[in-house]
Amino acid sequence: MLNITDKAKEEAITPLLRLGFRPFFLLGALYAFIAIPVWIYAYQNGQPDALAAPALWWHAHEMLFGFSMAIVAGFVLTAVQNWTGINGTKSTRLGLIVALWLAPRILFWTPTPLWLISIIESLFLLAVAYEIAIRVVKSKGWRNLFFVPLFILAIVANFASYATIKGVVPFSASAVWQAMLWWFMLLLSVMGGRVIPFFTARRLQFDKPQPIFWLEIAANLPLVLLFVLSFFPITLSQLETPLFIWAGLLQLVKVLRWKPWTTFGEPLVWSLHASYACIPAYLLLKGFTTNPWLAHTSLHLFAIGALAGLILAMITRVTMGHTGRNIYEGPQMRIAFASLVLSALIRSVGVGLFPQYMMQLLDVATVLWMLSFGMYLFKFAKMLATPRKDGHPG
Repeated sequence: MLNITDKAKEEAITPLLRLGFRPFFLLGALYAFIAIPVWIYAYQNGQPDALAAPALWWHAHEMLFGFSMAIVAGFVLTAVQNWTGINGTKSTRLGLIVALWLAPRILFWTPTPLWLISIIESLFLLAVAYEIAIRVVKSKGWRNLFFVPLFILAIVANFASYATIKGVVPFSASAVWQAMLWWFMLLLSVMGGRVIPFFTARRLQFDKPQPIFWLEIAANLPLVLLFVLSFFPITLSQLETPLFIWAGLLQLVKVLRWKPWTTFGEPLVWSLHASYACIPAYLLLKGFTTNPWLAHTSLHLFAIGALAGLILAMITRVTMGHTGRNIYEGPQMRIAFASLVLSALIRSVGVGLFPQYMMQLLDVATVLWMLSFGMYLFKFAKMLATPRKDGHPG
């Protein structure tokens, strides 16, 4: 049972700060809508004068530590309430955490020293980890302590990413970004394994396939190894192909056990399956392709298709549920879900196979990306900024 909430105190809190998903989903989606066209403009026209960091570095960093981490923060700060039965972070305390996330997004476009921005950003990650840890410890729900070391790793990776700009570490920025992609893939693998088969079975009325312990370990172990080896490029070059194939095949087995072919009639379910399927698709494409350019561009199959795709599917679902609405009676998002998967295919496979049309394909992929997150903002922003429809707290 959740702690008792004082209704008068709850109603005194501005709706946007009543639970973590509200500000972080809204700002994360808005940032996604803005940041990608800014990056494409910089890619096609050169380094913006006002941007304090190299444009390519900024793009990779902000898609991971800006957009994606905002959604992860919103999700875990909301879910920890259900995991532990202890009321979630809200009001001024939540507002301060949001400010710690928002400040670096703005400060990158000012003369602020990068070392100061890195500290502020790490304080944001530390604050989220603390909010999770204190509730997990109080409730003794040790299973969910898994997220705390993940955030500690993210803090280390964040500092490392800034250090690469000055060249004071023995690895490149690309090593950090690749490591963080494995960080997110591991997170999606663990969380997807929990929620996707549950949501599918519940909606389609069949018994949920139970997780197989050895399969989960065997599918996730190569992701951990790839994370570590990202910082050892010589060893990685020797081992990455078998690791990609190993991980891809086992992730594919996971997907097939969830019966994705049964979900085509329900966008809120098939969107989860289609996005998660981009994980084995990326791993196997990377493992088997002999085209080096396609191998390079294929990472967007994961970054857009799996990471952003699962983000869009989950924030749509969570927004409906946590604002007191029937999840399956909300605004239709099938066009947004399909557009994002198509954007991933164009940006990865399209650009990889047809590099002579790269600029045009980038523009198309960007428009599809903006359509996806623009639809979410248009249809769900008001829900995030107003009280729950059923009058309950949160």
